[in-house]
Amino acid sequence: MVTHEEVQKLAILAKLFVADEELDKLTKDMEEIISFADTINNASVEETNFDNINGLSNVFREDVVIPSFSREDILKNAPDNDEGCFLVKKRG
Repeated sequence: MVTHEEVQKLAILAKLFVADEELDKLTKDMEEIISFADTINNASVEETNFDNINGLSNVFREDVVIPSFSREDILKNAPDNDEGCFLVKKRG
């Protein structure tokens, strides 16, 4: 059971202000969150058939080669290039 004092202590640690009129609802919400976490912790992990629950085999699209600019066209506006690569000044 979550108490008002515990919620106020958490609020102080999180540097949050909790008004007195919000305390009851926040305490109830925190209790529900902890109850849900306990339910998850107590769930059986014996079943391993959880993998691929949507039946998807390959959701990635195929790679398709499409025409592009030539390397020369790409590098013609580069201030510095060497052997088909951009040259970048070393920093630091």
